[in-house]
Amino acid sequence: MSERGKSDRAARAFPAFLIFAILAAPWPLVAGPLEAVVGVRATVPGDARTAVVLGTQREGSGVVIGADGLVLTIGYLILEAESAEVLLPDEKAVPAEIVAYDYDTGFGLLRPLAPLGIKHMPLGRSAQLDAHSEVLVASFDAAGSASPAYVVSRREFAGYWEYLLPNAIFTAPPHHAYGGASLIGPDGRLLGIGSLLVSDAVVDSRMPGNMFVPIDALRPILA
Repeated sequence: MSERGKSDRAARAFPAFLIFAILAAPWPLVAGPLEAVVGVRATVPGDARTAVVLGTQREGSGVVIGADGLVLTIGYLILEAESAEVLLPDEKAVPAEIVAYDYDTGFGLLRPLAPLGIKHMPLGRSAQLDAHSEVLVASFDAAGSASPAYVVSRREFAGYWEYLLPNAIFTAPPHHAYGGASLIGPDGRLLGIGSLLVSDAVVDSRMPGNMFVPIDALRPILA
């Protein structure tokens, strides 16, 4: 069977496989690192270029990745923001400095202006992910929000806003609080940051899912 044929067959069989395997996934292993998932809230001026499309009050998720409290999120949450806060499960809001927005990857970085008292999540290696890799998608709310998923494809993603991601990660089923969500491996390491809700997580298939920016793209930024 050709590789294309294998791919098509896998796409058709995947939903049943997904349901069965998710029930058996070893997610107790990652309970500890979930405390590193935080909220991100930003205020953008009304005359900003992105205000019409993305709004002036933006909220999503982030994850603490450094011992100094450095928070990684998806960049559009903080793009053109005049102020930002990191939100904690106890409803505390900590003012944060916007450190960087990386146009090429879409990552955003914030540094809280006060200690968070949260252990950071270690970085994994997203290059190891392929179709059917088990992952956990975690986003922030007061009660916590995490759901198991599977990687369904790795491929190039081109955005209409002149954005090109060479090896994006696509997962299913969809997680609707995707903006800045953490993609976590069974070992509790961070593998990607949530960017979009898509209708074609698998090529040539109407399978809804999410697109994540691979964490490997962060290392050159931090170097």
